[in-house]
Amino acid sequence: MDAGFVGIGQMGHGMAQRLLEAGHRLTVWNRDAAKADAIVEQGAARASTPAEAAKAGIVFTMLANDAALEAVTEGEGGILSAGEGVLHVSCSTVSVALTRRLTEAHRAKGQRFVSAQVLGRPDAAAAGKLSIIAGGADEDLERLQPLFGAMGQKVLRMGAEPAMAAVSKLAANASIAAIIETLTEAYRIAGSEGVAAETMADFFRETDFGSRMMTVYGPLIATEKFEPAGFPLRLGRKDVGLALDAAGEGADIPFIRLLAARMDKIIGADGGTRDWAALGQPPKA
Repeated sequence: MDAGFVGIGQMGHGMAQRLLEAGHRLTVWNRDAAKADAIVEQGAARASTPAEAAKAGIVFTMLANDAALEAVTEGEGGILSAGEGVLHVSCSTVSVALTRRLTEAHRAKGQRFVSAQVLGRPDAAAAGKLSIIAGGADEDLERLQPLFGAMGQKVLRMGAEPAMAAVSKLAANASIAAIIETLTEAYRIAGSEGVAAETMADFFRETDFGSRMMTVYGPLIATEKFEPAGFPLRLGRKDVGLALDAAGEGADIPFIRLLAARMDKIIGADGGTRDWAALGQPPKA
């Protein structure tokens, strides 16, 4: 299949590479063109604008935040200017409000829009083991299945509206933040009697506490492997903030509000560039 890909960062690189390896024809664009060099060397074509990448008919975007997604979609040379019939697949973790607005904007231009946010870190993207959290029309999701199959191990359909996938991903990321804090505090409790953090990490993996998130984050926290960051704390704070916005000002979610305040304190002190697995640690000196 022909596809475009906009956003060749840590996650986007692995996803785009999987599409190429599966035999799909890919056209890529990245704001910093040099970051797309490796993918182009592997056989992808290089677009001069996001709109040119979208001429493939299907275009994926994988970007850091709302502002970046708005720029490549609505800005000069953006996806909305690519003409009718384009199917835009947004894999970025962004706000529900923007997801709703882009759904309508694409519809007004005779285009299609799907939210297909992903659960997994850069290593999972490179291995094609992402979980894809999808929201959109059934016919669009069916059309995308061969491409999803190259990038992920499962597709979780959350509903017919793209916003349903967006809010599901925000809920998931808020829950991951809670798991990180829980594990960090558990290690400290056990450590009060000399139990090694690595031993507790094994304990959580091997007992009924075991889960994918504990398996991923338990060892990172136990060994304090926070750099280089697979997912920086500042981006995690963005996602937790979007989850709070989605829930609404009066939502009874005190733990998530506490986590947001803790993140703010760390980011204010050291910039939040370490992996968000460091959520339960003091700021970097």
